[in-house]
This record gives sequence, structure tokens and C-alpha cells, in this order.
Amino acid sequence: MTKKPGTSTHTSQPDRSAVYLITPHAPLDCTFGMCFTSIPRRARLARRLAAHRLDVWGIPYDSYRHDAIVLVIAELASNAVAHGHVPGRGFHLRLQVIAHTQTVRVEVTDTRVERAPPRTDALRAPGAEDTGGRGLLLVAGLASRWDWRLRSDGGPGNTVWAECALAIPE
Repeated sequence: MTKKPGTSTHTSQPDRSAVYLITPHAPLDCTFGMCFTSIPRRARLARRLAAHRLDVWGIPYDSYRHDAIVLVIAELASNAVAHGHVPGRGFHLRLQVIAHTQTVRVEVTDTRVERAPPRTDALRAPGAEDTGGRGLLLVAGLASRWDWRLRSDGGPGNTVWAECALAIPE
């Protein structure tokens, strides 16, 4: 669970019965984007900045939706560093609240061309002895939908995206 910086370390259980929506005073459509160097510390920074941005946009720390979206961001940013790293090139995070669909769209773009993520229908559960391969399964479980595409700006690399619903399905 993520928590607001400077608060106590008390951890509460997520309240799945509540429906977390953007607060009425928050902007309707919001976008955040930033480039990061492809090192683990920057993947962590991307996660922390996005967590703060979600809170500012009215998706509060310690809520189920906030924590789920931040976990998706963490997995995609970590994958960009671990699997999409090209020396001298970074990754780009784009976070967008889409008010009319009540979703948050997360996009992480890397710069590696010779390695592509698996398709959504090609995900397989790792074996008991496997040390990796669970990140995209987490993304698939937390996001409403996800996939990947080649970079839309024509540059080298891939964009992995996930859409997370703000309303918790009943």
C-alpha cells in the first residue's frame, strides 16, 4: 500500500466496498508525462511522482484504486528498466485520467526494438522455480485492460499501456 509522504506507518486494509472516483473539485481530464533514465532508482522515482500526482488529482493515498494504479505503474516502469533498457536512452511515463470513461491510462515507453512484451493472450503463469514473469500477470489482474504497441512517434521501442477503472466493480 502506498502512503502519503510524512504520514505515520500505520497500514489500513483497502476498503473494497467504497467507490473511489475523482473528487468534484479535481480537474476532469488530467495528464502527466515525464522521461526518466533507465535505472532502477528512476523507476522508483516515476512510481513516487505518479503516486503524488494521483493524490493531487483526487485519487487518495491509501485507497484501493490508488494502490492498484501505483502497482501497475511500478511494474511497467520496472519492466522498462529491466527489459527495455538501451544504454544512453531512457523510458517515458504518461499518466492520464479520462473523466468520461472514469479510467486512468498508464503508458510506459521504452527504446528497445529487438525485444517486445508478450501479447495479452500469450501470458503464462510462471513455474514454482521461476524467479520472474509475474509482473504482467499482476498488471493483467489489476487493470481493466492492457496491451502494447510500437511507439507511436516512429522512434525505436514499445509502449506498454494499461487502463485502470476508477470505480471498483461490485
